[in-house]
Amino acid sequence: MTGADAGFLYMETPTLHMHTLKVSIVDVSQVPGGYSFPMIKDEMVRRLHLVPPFQRRVLQVPFQLHHPLWVEDRDFDPDQHIFLDRIPAPGGMEEFENVIGRIASTPLDRSLPLWELHVCEGFADGRVGIVAKMHHALADGVAANALLANIMDLGPDADAPVPPPWRPEPTPAAAEVAKVAVVDAVKQLALLPALLLRTIRAILAVVRHKRGSDIATPRPILDTPRTSFDGAITAQRSFTTVSLPLEDFKRVKKAHGVTLNDVVLAVVGGALRSWMDSRGEHPASSLLAGVPVSTDAPGAPPRLGGNAVSNMFTTLATDIDDPVERLLHISRTTNEVKVVQKTLGLKMMEDWFQFVPPAPMSLVNRAYSRFRGADYHPSPFNVVVSNVPGPTAPVWIAGARLTDLYSVGPILQGMGLNVTVWSYIDRMNFSLLSCPDVLPDLRGLAGHVSASLEDLLRASG
Repeated sequence: MTGADAGFLYMETPTLHMHTLKVSIVDVSQVPGGYSFPMIKDEMVRRLHLVPPFQRRVLQVPFQLHHPLWVEDRDFDPDQHIFLDRIPAPGGMEEFENVIGRIASTPLDRSLPLWELHVCEGFADGRVGIVAKMHHALADGVAANALLANIMDLGPDADAPVPPPWRPEPTPAAAEVAKVAVVDAVKQLALLPALLLRTIRAILAVVRHKRGSDIATPRPILDTPRTSFDGAITAQRSFTTVSLPLEDFKRVKKAHGVTLNDVVLAVVGGALRSWMDSRGEHPASSLLAGVPVSTDAPGAPPRLGGNAVSNMFTTLATDIDDPVERLLHISRTTNEVKVVQKTLGLKMMEDWFQFVPPAPMSLVNRAYSRFRGADYHPSPFNVVVSNVPGPTAPVWIAGARLTDLYSVGPILQGMGLNVTVWSYIDRMNFSLLSCPDVLPDLRGLAGHVSASLEDLLRASG
């Protein structure tokens, strides 16, 4: 396991769950032979070979001498991963979102492959919700998108895949694992001087660049204002969604010559500004966003697992009233942050994660959560905002048409809000995840998202 993947395991505590959610809503009215939960379960097992990370579990190295290994689970049992849930009456989206919040509130079992699939029946219109819960150590947003594409069909009549015979690899003995781990750790230590030199050179290059730039970039912690939702979180989670037309985002993008991600950040910034204003909450400066950025090379083949991601820290310009000025300020700042990040090296953080010591890192994170350390200092940033392009055409699974698709990543200690956007065909689907103990009004905040887009459209003419 790479240090970047293992880091998500080390971060996890009883109150900080490091799984992500992929939420699909499917129309099962035209399924050949009729829909049933056993049919969905059998179909998932049939397609399991198309999602290799789902067949692996974590194997710890003795005495945590190095990062854990992924090994194939020889005792895989579908009943431990695929569950039937009920959406309560009246069977609307709000009731489904409450079920998702409950699913998100419990951690995954580390002794099993790190995923669950919850099939949620009870929609008033007969549709079925499917909630895939997978650990972030398995896949980032880009890899999760590729995994989804692998198990979906491009038409309602596609032939079901025939699974090949599965012969699981033998689980290595503890002595063998320890030996390999020690050898690999020694090899990695030999790379440390070159990484240190490269880091020093990159930092000096960033300093030289910033001396010649007139655009200020936000500094994590130092420039982060305190908000009501940035304290220590508990294990409970709440979830809600907003779906908006993709064409509206493209119109704003074209009108101002910015990126689609800039428009997403501006909409989130406007929503947070108006929501906080309605509560009489006025932070001392603009809120900051942590934006996951893929480090995959352009044109790289689809990646079916792992994490190749860095973080970009940028402003949400919540201190600017005019929507267009807010958008343009976000775009200028984000462009400058990208230059700084490229100068520093997109994979710099990944490379340093290889040297994170497993046992001390896990111990520190557990102590930090247990003693509510996030209550005593400003956070690195206020909110996670992620934007991942999803399927541009309709997809099916076993004859069931996917009508909606949502995704959301984890919240963190001191950063109690995650806003993840996945596009699907002609819509931008926003998913908001929080902890109700720090942000009890998540649906109230979601109500400001569409209004923020309308303000931006109106101000853009």
